Amino acid sequence: MNNLNYELKNLCTRNKDGSFSTQNSRGKRLQNIANLLHANGYRKMSASSLKPKHINSLVQHWTKEERSPGTIKNYMTALRWWAEKIGKPSIISRSNDYYGIQERKFVTNEDKSRSIENAALEKVKDEHVKHSLQLQKAFGLRREESIKFIPEFADRGDHILLKNTWTKGGKERIIEIRNDEQRKILDAAHKFVGKSSLIPQHRNYIQQLKIYEGHTAQAELSKLHGLRHKFAQDLYLEITGWKAPVCGGLTSKNLTKEQKAIDKEARLFISKQLGHEREQITAIYLGR
Repeated sequence: MNNLNYELKNLCTRNKDGSFSTQNSRGKRLQNIANLLHANGYRKMSASSLKPKHINSLVQHWTKEERSPGTIKNYMTALRWWAEKIGKPSIISRSNDYYGIQERKFVTNEDKSRSIENAALEKVKDEHVKHSLQLQKAFGLRREESIKFIPEFADRGDHILLKNTWTKGGKERIIEIRNDEQRKILDAAHKFVGKSSLIPQHRNYIQQLKIYEGHTAQAELSKLHGLRHKFAQDLYLEITGWKAPVCGGLTSKNLTKEQKAIDKEARLFISKQLGHEREQITAIYLGR
């Protein structure tokens, strides 16, 4: 490990911003950045010596490698975090357009939804993991949210409330309880853990995450982020009365004026339920 890798690792250790998942992803990206800078000839850098020339060199490298705009933007977010922590936020532009980074492509019209049948769920031997998966399916939770979930805290009668320490971006989120199946799954989790979370008392989050990964792999369950896609698609059908474009439903250009108004309202609601701020992001889950 060279000096820059070491200093960036310490910087991350001292500044635990965001959820565990965010911290983990940021740390990995910064280590990759340090390795790339070293490979490109910047071999005597410290964390405090970041300069605009380093930013430009990195962007040029990623562009030449034809990295996706989304990937490059994720690395830029890590770089901005680094610059801020060393007190030099002005060395990197706030706009990705300044570096010629294209807009992320949200519309793919590729269905990435996943379902979990009861037979597959029964293959999961850890009961805590099984309840986490059920919550992911029922409420469109992210993996970390479902693992840290405390039913007694979250259950507010007609909705669940997610703590800011569970969520990506550190913002509380409300998700409506709309049907009996959601209530059944929530009650089952509550009965199973009582006042505790879905992390057993003898484990911490990282340990339970490894248990989750091990048991889902053993049960041959993969791409479980697709449960959020299925949640969004089912919710869209419930609100609008027609399937999402990614499921073979009407595309935006085929909607009537009245249908477009319903479509927009549905997408805004679904975006909030998923923990996003923009309607645009729903194109990833629903198509356009």
